[in-house]
Amino acid sequence: MDEVQDATLSEELERLHAEHRRYAQRLEELLQKRYLSEDEQLEEVRLKKLKLHAKDLIYALERRALATV
Repeated sequence: MDEVQDATLSEELERLHAEHRRYAQRLEELLQKRYLSEDEQLEEVRLKKLKLHAKDLIYALERRALATV
């Protein structure tokens, strides 16, 4: 890969890792509560899906980067 692609890939991975951490942090906040409202329960499900999607994208980008080495 050239430097531009490396930088772009690196920035995208950094963004996805930050996104994944935000989702995990918010999920942890929700899990600390004894009871969740209906909206919070929906948010929990949504965050879990978003977190998994971010993880899948990170994995795919990392595999693609390794394949081009």
